[in-house]
Amino acid sequence: MTSESDLAKRLHDDAPPETSKTASPARALLAETVTINRTAQELYDFWRDPANLAGVMENIDAIEVIDRDRSRWTVKAPAGRTVSWESLITQDDPGRAITWQSGPDADVANSGRIEFKEAGARGTVVTATIAYDPPGGTIGQFIAKLFQREPRIQTRRDLRRFKQLMETGEIATAARTRKQLEEEQA
Repeated sequence: MTSESDLAKRLHDDAPPETSKTASPARALLAETVTINRTAQELYDFWRDPANLAGVMENIDAIEVIDRDRSRWTVKAPAGRTVSWESLITQDDPGRAITWQSGPDADVANSGRIEFKEAGARGTVVTATIAYDPPGGTIGQFIAKLFQREPRIQTRRDLRRFKQLMETGEIATAARTRKQLEEEQA
């Protein structure tokens, strides 16, 4: 658990998450990047509304929007469990970046930044940087990997899904329902 004073220190740390002076050395850090053929402003606008993200991120059980800068996230964890936290937007640079920090009672303390950088005719380079305290330390992180619930794996998949949705209007999936199979066979 993160104390109020730890949260206050991190909120005032002007360093990016990957070089934060106040983050725990045991904190896991990841960064994933994808180029999306849309403008930075379009991508930022979609991402800025947390309600949109539940449809893109496959590990999300629910996102409850509290106000413009706060939301409660409930995420699937290994062994059929869920974890939750309140997310606080700590920096908002419209059209360019959003930085967040989990609240003091988070099941998984985390912080991060999503950046949108124009790439000319190629669209926008989107980079997600996330720092988190893995429950159970290194062993917990290993178990999360086994269950495909580790944040690095999920971030990579979620950015790919975000790209698909923003470029094509849908997220491609290999999953097929029984009803679809029955309709095709009829």
